[in-house]
Amino acid sequence: MRIAVCMKQVPAASEGNMDPETGVLIRTGLEAIVNVYDLAALEAALQLKETYGAQIHVFTMGPAKAEHVLREAFAMGADEGYLICDRAFAGADVLATSYTLKQAIGSVGKYDLILCGKQTTDGDTAQVSGALAKWMDILHVSWVTEISEISQNTVKICYNMDNRVISAQAELPCLLSVEKDAFVPRMPSLKLKISGRKKEIHMLDMTSFEDRNEENYGLKGSATRVRRIFPPERTKRRELVNVSKEKAAEYIWNILNTDVQEERV
Repeated sequence: MRIAVCMKQVPAASEGNMDPETGVLIRTGLEAIVNVYDLAALEAALQLKETYGAQIHVFTMGPAKAEHVLREAFAMGADEGYLICDRAFAGADVLATSYTLKQAIGSVGKYDLILCGKQTTDGDTAQVSGALAKWMDILHVSWVTEISEISQNTVKICYNMDNRVISAQAELPCLLSVEKDAFVPRMPSLKLKISGRKKEIHMLDMTSFEDRNEENYGLKGSATRVRRIFPPERTKRRELVNVSKEKAAEYIWNILNTDVQEERV
């Protein structure tokens, strides 16, 4: 069984500036860490490896320093690491990122299962996994809390849906994005950490892909453009009101109605 895990390096804090021309986060000088949601995806893969003897291949897209993601994955038990690195990939939105991942994974081979974190802490769109599955034309299930009973063609899962837990059987290959709290990452192994420093990291760039048209990647291949970035206005008006729910509804309505009338004027 072969499992691909998609992981990302993100800023350690919600700080940093945006490029006013491109609307892309300027990451230079920011401390970087592994996205915590992706560590849950790796843990899910490691648990399957312990049960089914799976091979785990980790893919990460980013600059050369994103190699740290793969070294950390090695220290936890991943078998192979692929760094997707090319200047042409910079500034990618959800569409271009998911397409790049699709090309990268496809260039290596076929996988029975692809695991992703629920979202990333820098983008927070939670859309890349679904878009990747769409590009690959495979089943996608989000908010997965349990993965069990993998056979040659199917996998049993549990996932959250509208405050309920749903049990289902999915056909392989498929892509699952997992819940962070359901798969608590293990501590890295010192032995694996030492051996992981010497493991080869496979480099993937545009020349590795079937599609080598630069128009489909990075900022050029992105469907969205940031037109303007600005901080939200902070209101100075503060008022604490303690009334019944009927009075509260009337009070809120009067405020909203006043604001609408002022906008019309």
